[in-house]
Amino acid sequence: MKFRTGADLPPRSWLEVVNPGVLLGRVRHAMFDFDGTISVIRRGWQTIMVSMMVEMICGDHPPTPQIKDEVTDYVDRSTGMLTITQMRWLAEAVRRHGLNHLQMSARDYKRIYNERLLHPVRKRLHRIDGSQTSCDRLMIAGARDFLHGLWERGVTLYLASGTDQIHVLNEAAALGIDELFGNNVYGADDDAEDWTKEQIIEAILQAHDLRGEQLLVVGDGPVEIRNGSARRAVTLGVAADEERRQGLDPRKRERLLDAGADLIVTDFMHHEDLLAYLLPHGRQ
Repeated sequence: MKFRTGADLPPRSWLEVVNPGVLLGRVRHAMFDFDGTISVIRRGWQTIMVSMMVEMICGDHPPTPQIKDEVTDYVDRSTGMLTITQMRWLAEAVRRHGLNHLQMSARDYKRIYNERLLHPVRKRLHRIDGSQTSCDRLMIAGARDFLHGLWERGVTLYLASGTDQIHVLNEAAALGIDELFGNNVYGADDDAEDWTKEQIIEAILQAHDLRGEQLLVVGDGPVEIRNGSARRAVTLGVAADEERRQGLDPRKRERLLDAGADLIVTDFMHHEDLLAYLLPHGRQ
């Protein structure tokens, strides 16, 4: 059966069709977010970032519920942005609240955040023993099969992350999926704010003269989903529970709905069905 729009899809417990009018079966290129979408190497980064931001804003003062809520809301909304952009927000928030007289640059805040985050990241990477099983324990369930299914069917893959480029490359290589993306890996360049996900999406569409529905944008954050929706790409939100690597994270689902996701999955366990829904009929 050929699936032309979201309205053609059969009811599935693992798939939420948010936009019945989304055009299907035309995908030729696919851009993926990395952390939380494919990889869980950095799971818990939001907790580390919120804690660090609250600490930097409050200094020696006890944190207030209002500041905690403000920071938590910002980190939720900014998931998918470049880390340096998030740290520029932090620098502004420290000045605005005026509680901490020790005010630093966005670059310094990013260094502190990375130092705290890389401690659990290195521990997880150290557990990889070279087997695919140990790698898959650090990926959203079914992600490897979904990526390979797209690649084997001729879809050009891109990886776009707010994490620094060197870490994205190293972690993708550790998981054994770097070759699927070739040279199409886009991470942050130190403190520069070049190559945002919005710019990457625009560049892909222009370079290959694509219509929106020929590009699939996959992510767990509102940034890439909102950017993809704005260019009429097919947007697939991943609302996975990162601790279990599968199943629904209700908070992620809400932010993906708000961002305008066309479709939402909880993981990639049903990758064969998903490939059949998204790709041109008969494309093997």
